[in-house]
Amino acid sequence: MARICKRHAKRVCVITSLMVVTLLIILLYQSESFKDSDLTHLQADIRNYQHHLKSLGGSSPHVHSFQKCEKNMSAEQVKDFNSYPPIAKDVLYYRHCRHFPMLLDIPDKCGGAHGSSDVFLLLVIKSPAVNYDRREVLRKTWAEERLSNGKWIRRVFISGTMSTGHEKKRLNKLLQLEKRKYNDILQWDFKDTFSNLTLKQMLFLEWMERNCPHTQFLFNGDDDVFASTDNMVVYLQGFKRNSGKKHLFAGHVMYNLDPIRDPQSRYFVPEELFRPSVYPPYCSGGGFLLSGYTAMVIFNKSHSIPLLPIDDAYMGMCLAEAGLSPEHHIGVRPFGLQVKGRNVDELEPCFYKEMLVVHRMLSADMYTMWHRIQDPDLKCIFSNTSF
Repeated sequence: MARICKRHAKRVCVITSLMVVTLLIILLYQSESFKDSDLTHLQADIRNYQHHLKSLGGSSPHVHSFQKCEKNMSAEQVKDFNSYPPIAKDVLYYRHCRHFPMLLDIPDKCGGAHGSSDVFLLLVIKSPAVNYDRREVLRKTWAEERLSNGKWIRRVFISGTMSTGHEKKRLNKLLQLEKRKYNDILQWDFKDTFSNLTLKQMLFLEWMERNCPHTQFLFNGDDDVFASTDNMVVYLQGFKRNSGKKHLFAGHVMYNLDPIRDPQSRYFVPEELFRPSVYPPYCSGGGFLLSGYTAMVIFNKSHSIPLLPIDDAYMGMCLAEAGLSPEHHIGVRPFGLQVKGRNVDELEPCFYKEMLVVHRMLSADMYTMWHRIQDPDLKCIFSNTSF
């Protein structure tokens, strides 16, 4: 009954909108200053709007529907396919799938497509539904939406679906509640697994092209990294002021890495997906910075490059195809800080004060660290890096 009422409410909203537009046409038509050509244009706009609503099934213009992606059975013809683990088989069955229904959307996050240039730094954080505690800590620390050095920082968490049955419904409801409270959740109806991280990245870039095309810079990272977003803003302001370039893709660059051919590894990539013996240079996926320009270049190149389950390597492939290179930044540490010496506190805030990104930190430590490096009385006698 509730679904029927909801569907009926949508129809009433659409009918009401059309009635208002029709009334406006009548009033304008009666005006002496209104020309026949103007009426023709308005009538055409209404027909286009009706067609658009019909194509969306009468739903909100921000909800995008796609047919269910079918399994590609020809994948079973791949050599040694039967010996692959289930996850690897799924990658081959469904790697052609690029579009999935959007469950949670925030089209106004950047102030609309035309206002997105006001967003200096958009934080794009990969976070499966179950990681509620991590998201809560991030909202209160480095991912807080705010002005930093006069520049706006905005935040989105990107997610798919997890589990099945009642557990799946509960987790989806959790994200719905978070989105209603914080307006920072993007969710698509695909399995949120390690092998689908590339898909998640491309779905976000598709969303960005539609809703935030003029965002100046992005930070793309995991929900277990510690990030100094204030340092990022300072670094990016310097980049914009001094380089005069549009392209930026900065992080911890990985060079000359071989694809893993072991089917039992989570990083397994069969030759059917990637035949070369070495990946192009890429930034470790724990966290990296890129310009809005480079994000759109990657998205455009992805249309002609089959998806690879290793998301950071795939981004490097798209960059290479565009003739662009990633840039190494010493302040990005995807493998944590390697602090040497006995009786040294690895969570000493002076080790983190000048960093951009340090991967893998417990939520409690992250909350404490953020407040410690913000302390104006913190005095450090050494420096780890410079920007």
